[in-house]
Formats: sequence, structure tokens, C-alpha cells
Amino acid sequence: MIPSTALRPRYDPWEHYRSNPELARALDMIGADAFSPSAPGLFRPLVDSLLRGGDRYFVLADYAPYVTSQERVAATYRDPEAWTRMSILNVAHMGKFSSDRTIRQYAEEIWGVTPVRV
Repeated sequence: MIPSTALRPRYDPWEHYRSNPELARALDMIGADAFSPSAPGLFRPLVDSLLRGGDRYFVLADYAPYVTSQERVAATYRDPEAWTRMSILNVAHMGKFSSDRTIRQYAEEIWGVTPVRV
């Protein structure tokens, strides 16, 4: 993967749009209100930010690898034994993650606030 700082000067979101018909069709449908017929223009700012606004987060560059990954996920899901094994191993290896601990840690380390007892 190319670091974003190296990619930024030569990144052209239109290149991804033109080279990937599936992506272009999806963006065209979003921009043409296919998903918001009762609210015309609702998603136009999204399409504009990607194509005309420079795609700050390289979303279009990630589209093809994302689709490939989702296809692999779908194939694994169709194999219940493999899916179950991977799911169990994923949970077993996630360590001490919990949303409560994460929020507490963010509050203390990032926001500098302390909890209020209720």
C-alpha cells in the first residue's frame, strides 16, 4: 500500500471512476437520486466530494480492494465450518477489547474527562 502522503500529489479520483465501470455506475446512480427519489440532490454532495473535492480519504482508490475482500468474506460465509472456526478464533484473539473500556480510555486519555457516577 502506498502511504497517503506519497499518493496525494498524484491522486486523481476520476482515474478510478473512469477505470472501474462498476464504481462509475454506483456513483452515477447515487448522483442521479436512484437511492433518494423523494429527496432529490440528497447525496449529490457525497458524489461531489469524491469526484470534484479530491476524495480526501482515497475512498475510490479503496473501492476495488474492498469489493475483492467482500467477495472473499462471502465465499467464506458460504462454508459454515470455516466461518464458525474463523469467528471463534477472531473472538478468542481480540483480547481485552470492550466498548466500555474503550470509551473510558478515550475519555481519560483523549478528552481528559472523568466519569460521573449515576
